[in-house]
Amino acid sequence: MNYRLWRLAACISGLLAAPLHAAELPASVAQALKTAGIPTSAVGIVVQRVDEARPRLSVNGEQALNPASTIKLVTTFAALERLGPAYTWQTEAWIDETPTKGVLQGNLYLKGGGDPRLTYEQFGRLLRQLRQRGVQEIRGDLVLDRGAFESIEADPGHFDAQPLRPYNVTPDALLVNFNAISLTLTPDTATKVVNLVQEPPAATLDLINKIRVTQANGNGSTQCGDWRENLRADTFAHGDLIRLVLSGNYPAACGEQRWNLAPMSARLFTFGVFRSLWEELGGKFSGNLRDGEVPASAQRSAVLPAPTLSEIVRDINKFSNNVMARQLFLTLGMAAGKRPARVEDGDRAVREWLSERSLNFPELVLENGSGLGRQARISADNLGRLLLAAWRSAVMPELIASLPVTAVDGTMRKRLKDKNVAGQAHIKTGSLEGVKAIAGYLLDKSGRRWVVVFLVNHAKAGAAGPAQDALLEWTYAQ
Repeated sequence: MNYRLWRLAACISGLLAAPLHAAELPASVAQALKTAGIPTSAVGIVVQRVDEARPRLSVNGEQALNPASTIKLVTTFAALERLGPAYTWQTEAWIDETPTKGVLQGNLYLKGGGDPRLTYEQFGRLLRQLRQRGVQEIRGDLVLDRGAFESIEADPGHFDAQPLRPYNVTPDALLVNFNAISLTLTPDTATKVVNLVQEPPAATLDLINKIRVTQANGNGSTQCGDWRENLRADTFAHGDLIRLVLSGNYPAACGEQRWNLAPMSARLFTFGVFRSLWEELGGKFSGNLRDGEVPASAQRSAVLPAPTLSEIVRDINKFSNNVMARQLFLTLGMAAGKRPARVEDGDRAVREWLSERSLNFPELVLENGSGLGRQARISADNLGRLLLAAWRSAVMPELIASLPVTAVDGTMRKRLKDKNVAGQAHIKTGSLEGVKAIAGYLLDKSGRRWVVVFLVNHAKAGAAGPAQDALLEWTYAQ
């Protein structure tokens, strides 16, 4: 190729790589926003191929916006690089005396390491180890060592006045089953009573069921509708016992449903689950509950490793688990040598990591690392830069695999079904009142990978889904 032809080819290539009407929305996206009543000034959009230096589309890219749960991309990417995909947590059981004929006269210490996914089943494995080591009866106290994280004494309902919703659970170094119970509701039309099955059992919970079965919902319709709106849950404390009173009307048309609630503190919930499980395993316990540290003279009797970080990150991003994200955020502070780890320590650890990577995000506000809050901020440009950095990272496979796949799983499973882009994009979603966001990676019809970010902050943000889906479809067609 002669020099003139080479220069012409270079110019054409440069034009193709430049932003195509960088501030002009695709017609399908603009129309969807107009239909939703959302002005362009309320959005931040970036679309860029991973192998190009500049975005193809950028709208209000520098504007700091609330990203809702897409801020989890910052937390999880930082954790994968800082801690490594194989990082794991440990929950330990310690005793301060040697059991005699199966009887522990001393105390049992449960030491939390911040495990984000210490489920009821996993907690049972820890207690089974104790039984297998010959401990049958505990006459001392159950002592909870929760010192890995600073205790957060926040009102669980301060965010949205819904204190019993599991997503409002605050972090704890010894968090069993996300501090939540799951109730299975089954209507009995003959007796007009709703049958309840509670999982997991907790000896510290007294469940009072006053729910009645009705043929119609609150609007007079015989359809199920939003059945939760017709139910009420109230808690009353009686020492170490929490009484949970459920009342309201449940439409028969709803059939079997699940209702998740977080009715008590993590400390009391752990105690209740322990007592129920220990009795189920044939053990006896006659002591009390208290907080404290494992003494230096104690001996470790059982240890339970958590799933690896790569598995935890998948749960956080696929299902947008706020509680797990907040546990991970504090873990970053703990791994930096802070004990008890505070929110400020997690924030500092992430910012130091960003600085080391030369990612300067001056507008960034992490708040608690999960997106459950009103203070978090990042621009579409910088969220896009983060995703581009992740694409070039050694932990790229783990991060991308953690993101929901369009029309397939996680929070994207119901979106874009029967569309060409179905199954072709890994997208983290985020949603709050007044906020709707997507951010992730898309493989277009020609096999090229794109970074896509679309943040919306507006009173009508809840209606922005079609516009975001339109952008994904437009990018796929490029």
